[in-house]
Amino acid sequence: MKKEKKIKKRNKKQDFWEHLGEFRKRILWIFAYLIIGFIVAYTFHREIFHILALPLLKLAPKQYKNVFAFHELSEPFFTYLKISFYAGIFIVSPFILHQIWLFISPALYKSEKRLVVPFIFFTTLLFISGGLFGYFVGLKYMLSFFMSEAQGLIPVLTMKGYFSLCITVILGMGLVFELPILILFLTLLGIVDHKFLLSKLKWAIFLVFLIAAIITPSGDPVTQTVFALPMLFLYLLGILLSFLAKKRMLNK
Repeated sequence: MKKEKKIKKRNKKQDFWEHLGEFRKRILWIFAYLIIGFIVAYTFHREIFHILALPLLKLAPKQYKNVFAFHELSEPFFTYLKISFYAGIFIVSPFILHQIWLFISPALYKSEKRLVVPFIFFTTLLFISGGLFGYFVGLKYMLSFFMSEAQGLIPVLTMKGYFSLCITVILGMGLVFELPILILFLTLLGIVDHKFLLSKLKWAIFLVFLIAAIITPSGDPVTQTVFALPMLFLYLLGILLSFLAKKRMLNK
């Protein structure tokens, strides 16, 4: 009995170090992809900043359309670095998601491991869709509110401040749009199911509007609702996916 216990403890230790080694391996690959994405994005850093600036420049008074101020000499340089880093995340997102899949796949059944291509495709699609929603819809309503409150005032548009606002909205919505995939995996791992998610719908609505308030610093209810509605839809979509996944698991 003592020998069996020692063997079990040894196997647990081996499993722990194996998981730790696998985690380290995936982190290193993700880091390498981020560097590649950064280099690619930095090649077009000025063009990317111009694209980010378009929603604001369309709303700014004509005499200030081509003016972006900066407070420190290093501000443009470091802003371009940040732009390149975050843009690089979107560029290499399929490869990063593949590494995440490789890390979690050992906990899945063989039939579930075959979902690698749909997982990467739909997860990437949702991430990019969230970013595009933040750029084309979220920023539009937020900036319209800010500029309407600034009528009669001279805008001093800083690169650092504007980029921080953009990345909060765009990256924030990109991550939020991954909610259905997260719910699906929690269901496959047996952590949640559709019944549990439905029972927590009231709390989910509260959290959705709380997250919308965090992402939208403008604070106006119209912009918050614009952000909250797609998040609520994604939660309901996650419940549907959870139901289908649970049904499929029971039929096996």
